[in-house]
Amino acid sequence: MTARGVDALLLSVGADLPYFTGYRAMPLERLTMLVLPVDAPATLVLPAFEAPRVTPLPGVFSLEPWEETDDPLSLVAGLCRSARRLGVGDTTWSVFLLGLQSSLAGAEFSAASALVGELRRRKDAGEADLLRQAGAAADRVVARLDHTRFAGKTERELAAEIAAMVVAEGHESAAFSIVASGPNGASPHHEAGSRVISPGDAVVVDFGGRLHGYHSDITRTFFVGDPPARVRKVHAVVAAAQEAGVAASGPGVPAQEVDRAARRVIAAAGFGSHFTHRTGHGIGLEEHEAPYLVEGNAVPLEPGMAFSVEPGVYLPGEFGVRLEDIVLVTGGGVERLNGAPRHLHSVD
Repeated sequence: MTARGVDALLLSVGADLPYFTGYRAMPLERLTMLVLPVDAPATLVLPAFEAPRVTPLPGVFSLEPWEETDDPLSLVAGLCRSARRLGVGDTTWSVFLLGLQSSLAGAEFSAASALVGELRRRKDAGEADLLRQAGAAADRVVARLDHTRFAGKTERELAAEIAAMVVAEGHESAAFSIVASGPNGASPHHEAGSRVISPGDAVVVDFGGRLHGYHSDITRTFFVGDPPARVRKVHAVVAAAQEAGVAASGPGVPAQEVDRAARRVIAAAGFGSHFTHRTGHGIGLEEHEAPYLVEGNAVPLEPGMAFSVEPGVYLPGEFGVRLEDIVLVTGGGVERLNGAPRHLHSVD
């Protein structure tokens, strides 16, 4: 903070709070905010009835509970009245930021992520181990899906089954379950609906959960029955693109080079216009966080960075294929945190 000229950080709901305090605040209309001055212990301002959920760390941060008739913005302003340069958490609600800007009219406000993001995107050994555990739990769900009947179920029914498996295999909660069958697979973020999965369908299954605060995220493509040559071909292209993206990853490599490596394979196969999203995103306390593997991001990868490598091909009106694993940058390359088979999975 001293090097960046930041006098205090103001961190509200979102992943920054558990990163620094271990407390994941509910996204309520009542203000919760960690005030972290550069030269003093931090204070967590929060609704009084939420205080029993938090364990303060003496000398690190204390609690400042507020009652329903109090003005929490004035409490925050009082804790950083002398600060002139304030870094505000990215997920702070605008109504709170506007109130603070009014109360602290002489202060300069900037995005705290410029500083906090650099810390959070480099996982320490404990964080890396939690990501490994989450990845292994996701792998176990894929193993169960290989023996799960798809045909005759709606996408929504299968998505609910997957969410239950995610918890059963060790996550504390399921974060999302994308089930995109047949032509719906051509929509990368399709929301599972009432379409009944049938023999002859390619099915993109993308899911993740949270384990001790850290996330898993994995995608495999299934086929109900014996896949035809066209589906096999597209899947082979996507698998080769993913291998290229993983192989291109490593310390010192610009993030965009991972995207370029995967995209070259798909473009060479004639499907370049059907790969419509970035190759990957960072993961940790959030499902999507820095670094982002996309053209234009020249930030060098560093040991401790964890991210997805997930190229896809989406053919409107036909089907889609996506393959996703989480990788961790190490001192000598990358470690894959998912070991589930990456072939085209054939199911009933």
